[in-house]
Amino acid sequence: MRLRLRQLAVPLAYGPADVLRRASRKVGCDVACLSELVIVRRSLDARARNPEPLLVLTVEVTLALAALPRGAQLADLEVIEPPALEAPPPRAVVWQAGAPRPVVVGAGPAGLMAAHRLAMAGARPILIERGEPVATRAPKVARFWNQGLLDPESNVLYGEGGAGLFSDGKLTARSKNRGRIYAFLKLLQSCGADEAILIDAEPHVGSDRLMEIVGRIRERIVAAGGEVRFRSRLEDLRLEHGHLRGIVVNGSESECTCCILAVGHSARDVQELLARRGVALEPKPFAVGIRLEIPQPAIDRAQYGRFAGDPRLGAASFRLTRRAEPGTRPCYSFCMCPGGQVISCASEPGRLTTNGMSFSHRAQAQGNAAFLVPVGPADYPAHDLPALAGAAFQRQLEQAVFTAAGGAYALAAVRLVDFLAGRVAAALPEDRSCPRATPVEFRTILPEFVTRTLEHALPAMLKELNGVPLEDALLYAPETRSSSPLWIARDAATGQSVNTRGLYPAGEGAGYAGGIVSSAIDGLHAAEQALEQWAAKPG
Repeated sequence: MRLRLRQLAVPLAYGPADVLRRASRKVGCDVACLSELVIVRRSLDARARNPEPLLVLTVEVTLALAALPRGAQLADLEVIEPPALEAPPPRAVVWQAGAPRPVVVGAGPAGLMAAHRLAMAGARPILIERGEPVATRAPKVARFWNQGLLDPESNVLYGEGGAGLFSDGKLTARSKNRGRIYAFLKLLQSCGADEAILIDAEPHVGSDRLMEIVGRIRERIVAAGGEVRFRSRLEDLRLEHGHLRGIVVNGSESECTCCILAVGHSARDVQELLARRGVALEPKPFAVGIRLEIPQPAIDRAQYGRFAGDPRLGAASFRLTRRAEPGTRPCYSFCMCPGGQVISCASEPGRLTTNGMSFSHRAQAQGNAAFLVPVGPADYPAHDLPALAGAAFQRQLEQAVFTAAGGAYALAAVRLVDFLAGRVAAALPEDRSCPRATPVEFRTILPEFVTRTLEHALPAMLKELNGVPLEDALLYAPETRSSSPLWIARDAATGQSVNTRGLYPAGEGAGYAGGIVSSAIDGLHAAEQALEQWAAKPG
């Protein structure tokens, strides 16, 4: 019989024999009775009560006995059918006779996975991306960070890999769709990611490795019959009686009746295009705030205690939340980047936001995370098209920070103790991870309800990190693009826009995902729905 065993604690330097011995004790049988052991999940337990850090595993194993031994630890043991973790292989399809090739807009996680799925099924998709391939995008991003030179079409937010390319490469997800998650992680692993992402509870790739991986995914799309076009900007849609009939790219119209729209949460011009063409949109709540940076050794000490500094543990992360209290809103950490850096981001001239990233080794001196406060339609400025009011709210904040910080794409920053005291020091810490930052009083650039919540919540939240000194914390602003400010309304059954047949909104830009993994599996699902709708039916 096949068993799933949970809560197997093993040393950091474990080997197959350690896992088998621990599994045999849990099952209550001899080691020789177990075979075909596979680790399916791995997490770290560095609590102080342990004599040393441990890894906690979930495994699947075959038991050669007809029944479980009487001594089996049933609380952490489950009899399962032979696992079918991997998604079924893509079935070959014949695209509807005479139908134009499917188009995927956007080469972020959702778009890449959608195009890859279509290509593997034989649908010969065309993937268009307004930005540039990684090889030319990355140097342009470096120039923006170092000199403040912005290319509005190819930058930290637009280009091959999407905004997630410069966002640490964390692969966490709340989705229960194990098949699609595994399919995505397996593709990353086969294109160069470490095999550990298939089992780690908090898998991580790193922006440096992602730059190599996304290029290999693109090569696979092309090898399977797809086409990838960079510097190709979607400018218009041609609609007839609620059906997509064509798209305009770089001033040229082409026939298109199946388009997966995976443009990301920052493509405001596409949001405006959809509104002009009457595609159904709805306003959506999201969150804004700041990015907080503290020394990584302090985070390690807070999380690992006496084990801090053990090179086998790597850089520690954290996740903090604070409930709403009278006069304040909830606050929560988001997108924590251990051993990483704070980065500036922009996709429009005269506006600026921030994010965080880490490389694969997470070896830099600082760690950072966003601390966000929820906002909703009631907070947005009045707008003729309510679905675009959230983006207008973002733009106001981003423009205010750009101006307050000197108009050269330098981030606004302030030490936490100065923020709490209502003052601005003349200089910022020299060891900060983002050199191009300017001291600014945050109460002049962020909404009052945001600064009031942060002022109340941040000291209490940092106390949960076992006393990280407030003097060590540096704040950057603004963090405005944690998720999309709108939904592109879609039909759950078909994946298409509720009022525009042939248009398949997907990923973060559609409002239905948040993060690399959820965006990728949403793009994969959109491609599967398109295949179901557009594949030729037998006889």
